[in-house]
Amino acid sequence: MTTGLTLVSGPDDDGDRVLTVTGEIDMSNAAEFGAALDRELAAGTAVTVDFTGVTYLDSAGIAVLFDRSGEHDLRLLAPKLLERVLRVSGLNQVAKVMIR
Repeated sequence: MTTGLTLVSGPDDDGDRVLTVTGEIDMSNAAEFGAALDRELAAGTAVTVDFTGVTYLDSAGIAVLFDRSGEHDLRLLAPKLLERVLRVSGLNQVAKVMIR
């Protein structure tokens, strides 16, 4: 079953790229999320992924972020709900994580 996922991209006030994600990220749509993130990374040097509208993030979504974190300036804006999974997974060690 495919879960709901909405991806909206664009520049922020400083010209850096922002990918705003809402819904759930799991194995059914992680490739779609990864493709959208790749487009943003190709368009700018720094990308903020706004997860404040994400209600679920599983290991497939975490893998997408790890695969891209080493070579790029990746910033993750996340709700309190995702703080633990981002910390326990170690993403806070390879990307800037901001909890809102």
